[in-house]
Amino acid sequence: VQLQASGGGLVQTGGSLRLSCAVSGRTFSTYAMGWFRQAPVKEREFVSAITQSGGYTWYADSVKGRFTISRDNAKNTVDLQMDRLKPEDTAVYYCAATEELYGLAQHEYDYWGQGTLVTVSS
Repeated sequence: VQLQASGGGLVQTGGSLRLSCAVSGRTFSTYAMGWFRQAPVKEREFVSAITQSGGYTWYADSVKGRFTISRDNAKNTVDLQMDRLKPEDTAVYYCAATEELYGLAQHEYDYWGQGTLVTVSS
């Protein structure tokens, strides 16, 4: 399974970005998906997760109400819409796939993308 994240970039505080993760190699709909992020000198942390069908989603408290995760099983993609961005959202964002029903922790994920950098300027 290969994951390719894209959509990162530089944005001002209050702006928006949409990250996308393309998945190939196996049947996408069999995987629950998640997004994590790692800021400089910090550990990687959970951002959001979505079940195989997209019927259930989870968010870290720090992004709840600002970020929206979605997936398109026909296109084999999972997106993260990020609105009202803050400087503290600056990080490398990673998408990940798990064969579990869902995952809220790194160790629950089997496959990882390479990461895409999001920088929010103040």
